[in-house]
Amino acid sequence: MVAMAPTLIGTSTLFLDEASRAAETVKSAYIQPEIRSQAQVSKTVKTEQNQYKWHIVWRNVIFFIYLHYAALYGVYIMLAKAHWYSILFGVLCAFIGGHGITMGAHRLWAHKTYKANLPLRIILAFCQTLAFQNHIYEWVRDHRVHHKFTDTDADPHNSKRGFFFSHMGWLIVRKHKDVMVRGGSVDMSDLKEDGVVMFQKKYYIILMPLCAFILPTVIPWYFWNEDLLTSWYLCMLRYAWSLHSTWLVNSAAHIYGMKPYDKHMSPTENKLVSALAIGEGWHNYHHVFPWDYKAGEFGFSRYNITAGTIVLFSKIGWAWDLKTVSDDMIRRRALRTGDGSKVFENVAESICHTEDPQDTLWGWGDQDMSSEAVQCVREFNKLRDD
Repeated sequence: MVAMAPTLIGTSTLFLDEASRAAETVKSAYIQPEIRSQAQVSKTVKTEQNQYKWHIVWRNVIFFIYLHYAALYGVYIMLAKAHWYSILFGVLCAFIGGHGITMGAHRLWAHKTYKANLPLRIILAFCQTLAFQNHIYEWVRDHRVHHKFTDTDADPHNSKRGFFFSHMGWLIVRKHKDVMVRGGSVDMSDLKEDGVVMFQKKYYIILMPLCAFILPTVIPWYFWNEDLLTSWYLCMLRYAWSLHSTWLVNSAAHIYGMKPYDKHMSPTENKLVSALAIGEGWHNYHHVFPWDYKAGEFGFSRYNITAGTIVLFSKIGWAWDLKTVSDDMIRRRALRTGDGSKVFENVAESICHTEDPQDTLWGWGDQDMSSEAVQCVREFNKLRDD
């Protein structure tokens, strides 16, 4: 729902032909001579808020108008005539699709916070397709760009442009050219080597409508004789709810809340967003330590259902190399750059004393992460060799 998201929890243009044009622009960025490394690119990105003119994509506007009309009518249908098991089925689809974003696209593929075997990757790819926030490859690319260039013109949903833009406005206008150019500087080789990701990308135009709309609409009609239109409007309600839950990570969790780990960045700790997005609202921590599988300091006990699900799959051996951060590293970072809202009591010194990494990392595997920080994380988490 991130990373998402955006996708957020969704982090790309809504329609596939629009995405294809963006991909061509990104592809050309790989051969631009001025791009040397991610660190150099970070230094060259400048905000040009007064030069960015919004070019509205009216097709997307029309779609969102219909979606919200259908979702509102879906609320009426749900209260007035829908079978209770159709409602439960919608909730189940939202929950499953949410994990496709939070556990799959976000924490597994975008940030590489843990590793997963083939069956789990296939399941998560299905769940992510059900959520319909564009295919995994594009979702991850835009999300890594968001982390590398947060709140600059290269950030797809720059929160400095206000709540509406960072929430959903960025999906109804053409992207700033810097989003395309800087997207070419982000390493995506791991996604290109993942057969599950590339299969979904290749057949997304078929898989997406089947998983996101056709099956969720037909199943209630076929198995318990739900009215077909009722089933459709409940599907629209589920989809709109899932999108807004993801979008809140990009908007509310960048504007409202405390900043106990780094007061100099926009992401915040937002309990409500974490509850709605099954664990994605602890955003200040997440931007400081993007390789932590919990996407927050605390796990399942703090509105972080996704963290609990990852741990569950690690217990049966389907997930491993779960990465997290030592209490000592958290304490040192919070005392150095936090807003003072976090109180520490008798935290033991870690055996690892390396300085915490840069703020512009997209996650585990970012080439700008220092070798000392990599070694520290490896030792603390007792990671297996790649």
